[in-house]
Amino acid sequence: MSTPPEQNGELLRMRELAEAAGVSAGTIKHYLREGLLPEPVKTSRNMAWYPRDFVERVQLIKQLQEERFLPLKVIKEVLENGGGLEGGPERLRAMVELEDRILERALSGQDAKGLSARDVRRRYGLPEEALERLEKLGVLTPARQNGTKRYGPADVQIIEAIGRMRASGYSEALGFTVYDTLIYKRHLEGLVHEEVEVMMERVAGEMDAAEAADLLERAVEPMRDLVAAMRAKLMIAELKRRRAAPRS
Repeated sequence: MSTPPEQNGELLRMRELAEAAGVSAGTIKHYLREGLLPEPVKTSRNMAWYPRDFVERVQLIKQLQEERFLPLKVIKEVLENGGGLEGGPERLRAMVELEDRILERALSGQDAKGLSARDVRRRYGLPEEALERLEKLGVLTPARQNGTKRYGPADVQIIEAIGRMRASGYSEALGFTVYDTLIYKRHLEGLVHEEVEVMMERVAGEMDAAEAADLLERAVEPMRDLVAAMRAKLMIAELKRRRAAPRS
């Protein structure tokens, strides 16, 4: 049986697709079952043809598996959020490269500095019990080196801020505890997820990964100031709303 004449040269048999992508036919069938590839063009019950751009998609799936150790379920979500075939494998690769570049910079900055648990307790006065609770809540994520906990720059900033809040009067005597940080964590997770989605959509593939990473790094401080200013404004608006609301 020959390829459909109106698409001759654009479609591949399973064997040809496997050879071009450098995987086995069994791998392609598995990707199809998992919904990672659109349905092929079927010309009979036992014959199917695959668009040539499936080659790049299969190679990208394999790359995400082997280099980023992502499960197929997660890869499917990444492909769908990245635009799938419509967005093009190259654009998705650009997103992956940008994510890796940003994460590499962030981790290198955290690896360069840090304080031990003992130094943190001595410098900021936060009891060990509070530090352990914050770690269990996922607010703090200290690294362990030779059996010793070390807190990176972001964790140290969180600890310092909590210490200052406690010193200003936000104490457990008034009912304020480290569990209140979950309010911020819960809402910030949603904010950051949406922020990263928008960021990747706008810059990935539009500029070199290093240039895009530089741009995002420069924006960190003004973004922080923007969030703080908007939070302060919204707090005033909420207090006005509560004052104007009828009391039951």
